[in-house]
Amino acid sequence: LLADDDEVDLSNLQRQIAHHTDSIGQAKTASAAERIKAINPNVEVTQITERFSAESLSDFLHDIDLVVDCTDNFNTRFAINRVCLDTGTPLVSGAAIRLEGQVMVVDPRIPDAPCYQCLYKQGDDSNLNCAENGVAAPVVGIIGTIQAMEAMKLIAGFGQTLAGYLLVFDARNMEFRKLKLPKDPHCACCGTPAS
Repeated sequence: LLADDDEVDLSNLQRQIAHHTDSIGQAKTASAAERIKAINPNVEVTQITERFSAESLSDFLHDIDLVVDCTDNFNTRFAINRVCLDTGTPLVSGAAIRLEGQVMVVDPRIPDAPCYQCLYKQGDDSNLNCAENGVAAPVVGIIGTIQAMEAMKLIAGFGQTLAGYLLVFDARNMEFRKLKLPKDPHCACCGTPAS
C-alpha cells in the first residue's frame, strides 16, 4: 500500500529516488508503483492518492502487517502513530531534515514500549519541513535504508529492532547515536489514563 496525496515536483527528485524527470506532475503513488513494478512485476501495489486522517487510515490497516512512515510533518506522524497503536500494527518511523535524520520503531506488541508521541508532544511543526529548511539527499537515503532494515527484521522476525530506542544520524559529523526511550506514563497516546 502506497499512500500520498502529492504529485512529483522537480524539488523532489534530488531525494526521492522512486521518481524521474518524466514523473514530474504524476501522482507520487503512481510513479513509485511503476518503479516497484519495474523491479519486481509480481509485487501487488495498492495506491491511495488522498490525505489520510486517523479515521481513514484505520480503514486500510486491517490487512497491513507493518507501516513504514516516511511523512514530512508531525500531524501525519501523530495520526499514523495513534492508528498503529489502536490496531497493534508495528511502525517504522523515519525523518530527515537538513543534515540530520532519525529512525524509531513503535511496536505495540511489546509491553511498556514507547510510542512516537512519548518522544514528541503534539504542537506546531510549521518550521520543521524540507521546503523551509532543506534536506541533504544522502541523509534521506541513509534513513530510508535503515527503515528498510528495520522493516525486514520485523517482517522476518530476526535481530533486535529499534523498538524502545531512537537512532539519530548526524551527517555533518558522520555520527550515529542510539538513545534509549522510556515510555511516558502520561503520554496522551499510550500512557495510562488519569483516574
